[in-house]
Amino acid sequence: MQFNWWRISARRVASAVSVVVVLAVWQLVTMLEIYPSFIVPPPIAVAEKFVIVIEDGRLWIHFRTTLISVLSGMFLGVSIGITLGYLIARSKLLEDLLSPLVIAFQATPIISYAPLLIIWFGSGLESKVIISALIVFFPMLMNTMVGIRNVPQSLHDLMRTSRATWWQTFTKLEVPAALPVLMNGMRISATLAVIGAVVGEFVGAKAGLGFLIGVARNQFDTPLVFVAVFTLTAMALTLYIFVVVVEHRLLAWQRRVKRD
Repeated sequence: MQFNWWRISARRVASAVSVVVVLAVWQLVTMLEIYPSFIVPPPIAVAEKFVIVIEDGRLWIHFRTTLISVLSGMFLGVSIGITLGYLIARSKLLEDLLSPLVIAFQATPIISYAPLLIIWFGSGLESKVIISALIVFFPMLMNTMVGIRNVPQSLHDLMRTSRATWWQTFTKLEVPAALPVLMNGMRISATLAVIGAVVGEFVGAKAGLGFLIGVARNQFDTPLVFVAVFTLTAMALTLYIFVVVVEHRLLAWQRRVKRD
Protein backbone atom coordinates (compact mmCIF):
# COMPACT_ATOMS: atom_id res chain seq x y z
CA MET A 1 0.00 0.00 0.00
CA GLN A 2 2.82 2.38 0.89
CA PHE A 3 4.59 1.58 -2.39
CA ASN A 4 1.44 2.30 -4.37
CA TRP A 5 0.96 5.61 -2.56
CA TRP A 6 4.55 6.61 -3.34
CA ARG A 7 4.15 5.65 -6.99
CA ILE A 8 0.92 7.67 -7.36
CA SER A 9 2.56 10.68 -5.67
CA ALA A 10 5.59 10.42 -7.95
CA ARG A 11 3.35 10.38 -11.05
CA ARG A 12 1.49 13.48 -9.87
CA VAL A 13 4.74 15.31 -9.19
CA ALA A 14 6.06 14.31 -12.63
CA SER A 15 2.91 15.68 -14.28
CA ALA A 16 3.24 18.97 -12.41
CA VAL A 17 6.93 19.23 -13.29
CA SER A 18 6.20 18.69 -16.99
CA VAL A 19 3.66 21.54 -16.96
CA VAL A 20 6.14 23.85 -15.20
CA VAL A 21 8.86 22.98 -17.72
CA VAL A 22 6.58 23.76 -20.66
CA LEU A 23 5.60 27.12 -19.12
CA ALA A 24 9.26 27.93 -18.41
CA VAL A 25 10.30 27.15 -22.00
CA TRP A 26 7.36 29.17 -23.31
CA GLN A 27 8.35 32.15 -21.15
CA LEU A 28 11.99 31.82 -22.23
CA VAL A 29 11.04 31.87 -25.91
CA THR A 30 9.05 35.08 -25.42
CA MET A 31 11.82 36.71 -23.38
CA LEU A 32 14.42 35.92 -26.04
CA GLU A 33 12.05 37.35 -28.66
CA ILE A 34 12.61 34.40 -30.97
CA TYR A 35 9.14 35.06 -32.37
CA PRO A 36 7.16 38.32 -32.31
CA SER A 37 4.71 38.64 -29.42
CA PHE A 38 1.71 38.66 -31.78
CA ILE A 39 2.76 35.14 -32.91
CA VAL A 40 3.85 33.68 -29.55
CA PRO A 41 2.41 35.81 -26.75
CA PRO A 42 3.87 35.50 -23.23
CA PRO A 43 1.99 33.33 -20.72
CA ILE A 44 0.92 36.39 -18.74
CA ALA A 45 -0.81 37.85 -21.81
CA VAL A 46 -2.77 34.61 -22.26
CA ALA A 47 -3.69 34.60 -18.57
CA GLU A 48 -4.91 38.21 -18.79
CA LYS A 49 -6.98 37.40 -21.88
CA PHE A 50 -8.41 34.39 -20.05
CA VAL A 51 -9.62 36.66 -17.24
CA ILE A 52 -11.10 39.15 -19.70
CA VAL A 53 -13.17 36.61 -21.66
CA ILE A 54 -14.39 34.99 -18.44
CA GLU A 55 -15.50 38.33 -17.01
CA ASP A 56 -17.30 39.46 -20.16
CA GLY A 57 -19.02 36.06 -20.52
CA ARG A 58 -17.74 35.23 -24.01
CA LEU A 59 -15.83 32.13 -22.96
CA TRP A 60 -18.81 30.58 -21.16
CA ILE A 61 -21.11 31.13 -24.15
CA HIS A 62 -18.72 29.44 -26.60
CA PHE A 63 -17.74 26.74 -24.10
CA ARG A 64 -21.37 25.81 -23.47
CA THR A 65 -22.12 25.63 -27.20
CA THR A 66 -19.19 23.30 -27.87
CA LEU A 67 -19.88 21.17 -24.79
CA ILE A 68 -23.49 20.56 -25.87
CA SER A 69 -22.29 19.50 -29.33
CA VAL A 70 -19.63 17.23 -27.84
CA LEU A 71 -21.88 15.48 -25.33
CA SER A 72 -24.76 15.09 -27.80
CA GLY A 73 -22.45 13.81 -30.55
CA MET A 74 -20.70 11.43 -28.20
CA PHE A 75 -23.99 10.01 -26.93
CA LEU A 76 -25.34 9.55 -30.45
CA GLY A 77 -22.12 8.10 -31.87
CA VAL A 78 -21.55 5.72 -28.96
CA SER A 79 -25.16 4.50 -28.99
CA ILE A 80 -25.23 3.79 -32.71
CA GLY A 81 -21.69 2.39 -32.73
CA ILE A 82 -22.36 -0.09 -29.93
CA THR A 83 -25.72 -1.16 -31.35
CA LEU A 84 -24.51 -1.68 -34.91
CA GLY A 85 -21.21 -3.18 -33.74
CA TYR A 86 -23.06 -5.79 -31.71
CA LEU A 87 -25.36 -6.68 -34.59
CA ILE A 88 -22.44 -7.01 -37.03
CA ALA A 89 -20.46 -9.10 -34.55
CA ARG A 90 -23.38 -11.50 -34.22
CA SER A 91 -24.29 -11.69 -37.92
CA LYS A 92 -21.87 -12.59 -40.72
CA LEU A 93 -24.49 -11.63 -43.31
CA LEU A 94 -24.84 -8.15 -41.86
CA GLU A 95 -21.06 -7.79 -41.78
CA ASP A 96 -20.81 -8.70 -45.47
CA LEU A 97 -23.51 -6.16 -46.32
CA LEU A 98 -22.22 -3.24 -44.27
CA SER A 99 -18.43 -3.72 -44.23
CA PRO A 100 -17.80 -1.98 -47.59
CA LEU A 101 -19.79 1.07 -46.47
CA VAL A 102 -18.15 1.19 -43.06
CA ILE A 103 -14.65 0.90 -44.53
CA ALA A 104 -15.40 3.57 -47.15
CA PHE A 105 -16.67 6.04 -44.55
CA GLN A 106 -13.80 5.29 -42.20
CA ALA A 107 -11.20 5.77 -44.92
CA THR A 108 -12.54 9.22 -45.82
CA PRO A 109 -11.38 12.13 -43.61
CA ILE A 110 -14.23 13.54 -41.56
CA ILE A 111 -13.35 17.06 -42.69
CA SER A 112 -14.51 16.15 -46.20
CA TYR A 113 -18.04 15.41 -44.91
CA ALA A 114 -18.30 18.60 -42.89
CA PRO A 115 -19.16 21.04 -45.73
CA LEU A 116 -21.94 18.74 -46.98
CA LEU A 117 -23.39 18.34 -43.50
CA ILE A 118 -23.33 22.11 -43.01
CA ILE A 119 -25.21 22.52 -46.32
CA TRP A 120 -27.76 19.81 -45.47
CA PHE A 121 -28.37 20.58 -41.78
CA GLY A 122 -27.33 24.23 -41.53
CA SER A 123 -24.73 25.90 -39.35
CA GLY A 124 -26.61 25.24 -36.13
CA LEU A 125 -26.28 22.54 -33.50
CA GLU A 126 -27.51 19.64 -35.64
CA SER A 127 -24.57 19.59 -38.07
CA LYS A 128 -22.00 19.78 -35.23
CA VAL A 129 -23.66 16.91 -33.38
CA ILE A 130 -23.70 14.75 -36.52
CA ILE A 131 -20.04 15.48 -37.31
CA SER A 132 -19.05 14.66 -33.72
CA ALA A 133 -21.17 11.49 -33.79
CA LEU A 134 -19.57 10.34 -37.05
CA ILE A 135 -16.06 10.66 -35.73
CA VAL A 136 -17.05 8.81 -32.52
CA PHE A 137 -19.02 6.11 -34.34
CA PHE A 138 -16.15 4.22 -35.96
CA PRO A 139 -13.97 3.49 -32.91
CA MET A 140 -17.03 2.41 -30.93
CA LEU A 141 -18.18 0.18 -33.78
CA MET A 142 -14.80 -1.53 -34.10
CA ASN A 143 -14.25 -1.92 -30.35
CA THR A 144 -17.72 -3.37 -29.90
CA MET A 145 -17.14 -5.92 -32.66
CA VAL A 146 -13.76 -6.92 -31.18
CA GLY A 147 -15.13 -7.12 -27.65
CA ILE A 148 -18.12 -9.29 -28.56
CA ARG A 149 -16.14 -11.60 -30.83
CA ASN A 150 -13.47 -12.12 -28.18
CA VAL A 151 -15.97 -13.79 -25.85
CA PRO A 152 -14.86 -17.47 -25.74
CA GLN A 153 -17.17 -19.83 -27.60
CA SER A 154 -16.98 -22.27 -24.68
CA LEU A 155 -18.75 -19.71 -22.48
CA HIS A 156 -21.49 -19.31 -25.09
CA ASP A 157 -21.87 -23.09 -25.13
CA LEU A 158 -22.12 -23.09 -21.34
CA MET A 159 -24.88 -20.48 -21.43
CA ARG A 160 -26.81 -22.50 -24.01
CA THR A 161 -26.38 -25.64 -21.91
CA SER A 162 -27.79 -23.72 -18.96
CA ARG A 163 -30.75 -22.71 -21.15
CA ALA A 164 -30.01 -19.03 -20.66
CA THR A 165 -32.15 -16.56 -22.60
CA TRP A 166 -30.67 -14.09 -25.07
CA TRP A 167 -31.00 -11.32 -22.51
CA GLN A 168 -29.24 -13.35 -19.83
CA THR A 169 -26.41 -14.19 -22.22
CA PHE A 170 -26.13 -10.56 -23.21
CA THR A 171 -26.13 -9.09 -19.69
CA LYS A 172 -24.33 -11.87 -17.80
CA LEU A 173 -21.73 -12.89 -20.37
CA GLU A 174 -21.25 -10.66 -23.40
CA VAL A 175 -21.39 -7.23 -21.73
CA PRO A 176 -19.05 -8.08 -18.81
CA ALA A 177 -16.60 -9.88 -21.11
CA ALA A 178 -16.54 -7.08 -23.69
CA LEU A 179 -16.58 -4.21 -21.19
CA PRO A 180 -12.78 -3.61 -21.08
CA VAL A 181 -12.65 -3.24 -24.86
CA LEU A 182 -15.80 -1.10 -24.89
CA MET A 183 -14.36 1.26 -22.28
CA ASN A 184 -11.20 1.56 -24.34
CA GLY A 185 -13.39 2.75 -27.19
CA MET A 186 -15.11 5.18 -24.83
CA ARG A 187 -11.76 6.70 -23.86
CA ILE A 188 -10.93 7.25 -27.51
CA SER A 189 -14.40 8.65 -28.17
CA ALA A 190 -14.12 11.17 -25.32
CA THR A 191 -11.33 13.02 -27.15
CA LEU A 192 -12.56 12.42 -30.70
CA ALA A 193 -15.96 13.91 -29.88
CA VAL A 194 -14.27 17.23 -29.10
CA ILE A 195 -12.35 17.08 -32.38
CA GLY A 196 -15.53 16.40 -34.34
CA ALA A 197 -17.42 19.31 -32.79
CA VAL A 198 -14.54 21.72 -33.41
CA VAL A 199 -14.19 20.59 -37.03
CA GLY A 200 -17.84 21.45 -37.56
CA GLU A 201 -17.36 24.84 -35.93
CA PHE A 202 -14.36 25.57 -38.13
CA VAL A 203 -16.35 24.86 -41.29
CA GLY A 204 -19.44 26.84 -40.34
CA ALA A 205 -20.83 28.04 -37.02
CA LYS A 206 -22.16 31.05 -35.18
CA ALA A 207 -20.78 30.11 -31.77
CA GLY A 208 -18.45 27.59 -30.11
CA LEU A 209 -14.79 27.40 -29.24
CA GLY A 210 -13.87 26.47 -32.82
CA PHE A 211 -15.76 29.55 -34.01
CA LEU A 212 -13.94 31.63 -31.37
CA ILE A 213 -10.58 30.40 -32.65
CA GLY A 214 -11.54 31.46 -36.17
CA VAL A 215 -12.59 34.93 -35.02
CA ALA A 216 -9.41 35.36 -32.97
CA ARG A 217 -7.26 34.22 -35.89
CA ASN A 218 -8.88 36.72 -38.25
CA GLN A 219 -8.31 39.49 -35.70
CA PHE A 220 -4.70 38.39 -35.05
CA ASP A 221 -5.65 37.98 -31.39
CA THR A 222 -3.19 35.17 -30.63
CA PRO A 223 -3.76 35.19 -26.83
CA LEU A 224 -7.46 34.50 -27.47
CA VAL A 225 -6.51 31.59 -29.73
CA PHE A 226 -4.43 30.14 -26.89
CA VAL A 227 -7.33 30.63 -24.46
CA ALA A 228 -9.74 28.74 -26.73
CA VAL A 229 -7.23 25.95 -27.40
CA PHE A 230 -6.45 25.50 -23.70
CA THR A 231 -10.18 25.42 -22.92
CA LEU A 232 -10.70 22.70 -25.53
CA THR A 233 -7.80 20.76 -24.03
CA ALA A 234 -9.31 21.02 -20.56
CA MET A 235 -12.68 19.86 -21.90
CA ALA A 236 -11.17 16.81 -23.61
CA LEU A 237 -9.07 15.89 -20.57
CA THR A 238 -12.07 16.21 -18.25
CA LEU A 239 -14.18 13.92 -20.42
CA TYR A 240 -11.32 11.44 -20.67
CA ILE A 241 -10.78 11.39 -16.91
CA PHE A 242 -14.52 10.97 -16.34
CA VAL A 243 -14.55 7.90 -18.60
CA VAL A 244 -11.48 6.50 -16.81
CA VAL A 245 -13.20 6.93 -13.42
CA VAL A 246 -16.34 5.19 -14.71
CA GLU A 247 -14.22 2.40 -16.17
CA HIS A 248 -12.40 1.99 -12.84
CA ARG A 249 -15.71 1.52 -11.06
CA LEU A 250 -17.29 -0.77 -13.65
CA LEU A 251 -14.25 -3.05 -13.82
CA ALA A 252 -13.69 -3.23 -10.05
CA TRP A 253 -15.01 -6.81 -10.07
CA GLN A 254 -12.23 -7.87 -12.43
CA ARG A 255 -9.57 -6.57 -10.07
CA ARG A 256 -11.19 -8.42 -7.16
CA VAL A 257 -11.24 -11.65 -9.19
CA LYS A 258 -7.53 -11.28 -10.03
CA ARG A 259 -6.66 -10.66 -6.38
CA ASP A 260 -8.62 -13.74 -5.32
